This record gives sequence, C-alpha cells and structure tokens, in this order.
Amino acid sequence: MEESRRNELLEVAQKAVKKAYAPYSFFKVGAALLTEDGSVYSGCNIENAAYSPTICAERTALAKAVSEGHLAFTGILIVSEDGKGNTAFTSPCGVCRQTLREFCSDDFEVILSDGREFRSYTLGELLPLSFSKEDVLND
Repeated sequence: MEESRRNELLEVAQKAVKKAYAPYSFFKVGAALLTEDGSVYSGCNIENAAYSPTICAERTALAKAVSEGHLAFTGILIVSEDGKGNTAFTSPCGVCRQTLREFCSDDFEVILSDGREFRSYTLGELLPLSFSKEDVLND
C-alpha cells in the first residue's frame, strides 16, 4: 500500500482507538478498513460485561462497511493502546481473521502499527489454510 494511503488509515484508526469502550480490559483497539472503491470505515472495540458479546474493532469496521453496501476490501490498519496510553503492534484475533476471510482473499493486506512503525501481512499469512465461502458454496 502506498505511504500516503497508509498514513491516512493510521490517522483514522488512531481516532477510532480513542472512541473504544474498554472499561474491563482497558485495552483499546482502533481499525481503519479500506474498501475496493477507496472508502474508509473506522471501528473500535466495544466491550460488554458478559464478555462474549464484545465486538472487536476490525469487526465493527467491517459491519459498518457491509451495512453500507460494501463487500470488497483491499486492506485494514490496526492500532491499539493499553490503559496507560502505551501503543503496541496488535494482530486481529482468530474470530476477526475468519470474519475478514468471509469478504477478503488471502492477499488482503493487514497492516499493524504502533503509531510509529508499520508491519504488513497478508490475511493468508495470518490465517493459513482458511475456511471460506468457496469451501461451502457449490458453483
């Protein structure tokens, strides 16, 4: 991904992380999802006292984009912050990886940032031997 686009996604994700609702873990995550047409959707994690209803930043961004009619994506950038404001590289959880795989190919770009540096992976690297709709649908 080109540097200017990556920096734009970083700015969106950093704004999203500030909106995260994480009163239990204090671990805030922000994501910026890039659609095929160039639109950007942000997401933050939203915790729940019952824990399993918690939704991650990546799935929040994806749900917002899909609910607006987007089904094709080219990349996502993820940032995180702990309760003391420290940043770190944070990879999507397994549920988020599988949810992204529903809409994205193995070459979908996943960028992790600590706010200063970037690490780029493909979804295929993060979720090898994935199970996708192609495994379920009969052509």
